[in-house]
Amino acid sequence: MRLAQELGIPGSRATTYLQSYHGLASKLGSQVVANCASCHGVHNILPSSDARSTVNKANLIKTCGQCHPGVTEKFILGKVHVDAPLSADIGSVAVRWIRQFYLGMIAAVIGAMLLHNLIIWRRKAVLRRQTQHRLVTRMNHNQRYQHLVLLISFITLVLTGFALKFPDSWFATLLGMSEKVRGITHRMAGIILISAGVYHLVYVLLTRDGRRLVRDFLPGPNDATDAWGTLRYYLGFSGKRPEFARFNYAEKAEYWALVWGLIVMAGTGIMLWAKVSFGNLLPRWWLDIATAIHFYEAVLATLAIVVWHFYQVFFDPDIYPMNWTWWDGKMSFEHYREEHALDTDTLLQAAQADQAAESRESPVQENPDSSPLSTKEAEEEVAAPNK
Repeated sequence: MRLAQELGIPGSRATTYLQSYHGLASKLGSQVVANCASCHGVHNILPSSDARSTVNKANLIKTCGQCHPGVTEKFILGKVHVDAPLSADIGSVAVRWIRQFYLGMIAAVIGAMLLHNLIIWRRKAVLRRQTQHRLVTRMNHNQRYQHLVLLISFITLVLTGFALKFPDSWFATLLGMSEKVRGITHRMAGIILISAGVYHLVYVLLTRDGRRLVRDFLPGPNDATDAWGTLRYYLGFSGKRPEFARFNYAEKAEYWALVWGLIVMAGTGIMLWAKVSFGNLLPRWWLDIATAIHFYEAVLATLAIVVWHFYQVFFDPDIYPMNWTWWDGKMSFEHYREEHALDTDTLLQAAQADQAAESRESPVQENPDSSPLSTKEAEEEVAAPNK
């Protein structure tokens, strides 16, 4: 821009060309579309005011006619560099006004549509959630807080990380951060994610719930056959659906993939952050390897979350509009029994807790034989197909 001003050349020429059909087609790899040299020449580039210039008004029919045979005076009235900031021709002014009008209308119309649908969706989601018999505790408070920290730090890392790799992307533009702010934000999110990983390690080592969590996540010999049986069932080749305990094969795979990914991303991220220190200890190409691993592991992790985890949380028809467990830690008794029928201990505790709550809420009965749900009755309720 500064060079253009010093030479008296109008600004935004490259930008407006790239926004035109010619520029867009060139980006897509066209070898025949007009480029800068096609119109302005190579060794004979002259100002448009010079009569010898290929873009002088008197020569435009010949210049444009090289690609557009049969052009006339009306055709050359159009401009390639439309909507340049200082352009005052009718076409450029009209384009600017149309752009402003449509940008405002798009924001207003689509914003109103989103607000309308969000109000309806929220009410329907709340009503559906209230009608469910949500008795089973799937995640306790501590686990939900860990998940929330993981959620926020991971999304922040994805946005700020890919914003560096793809600076022209929509999410980089949406962030609107300078490189300094982006870098600081990315590193802070990385510190938080690593801290969450360290906390989780302490949690699984020192707490009973944590140790049970890891035991239930351990892969078992039936996981492979369960995966195969699930595919056969949903493809219609089997009439029996596999039953699962607290965590099925998909949830186990996701947990251990998270552990592996956190170790890899933390290790390579620290290497790249302290590149001078590591560069003095190891050959320089180790940093290139760390960069490649960091990027492709990030792509793998992001796609796995979208394709694998988001299906279980949002897109599974059985839990639409979403699985609320991440929010309040609860699942409905019926859904949990359907998905985790082999976790009889959790189902039994939920059934007994529900009966105890109903007993406390109901009036005192004169019948001396009335008593809370017995263990046998609770087991029958757990085994029943419908509560």
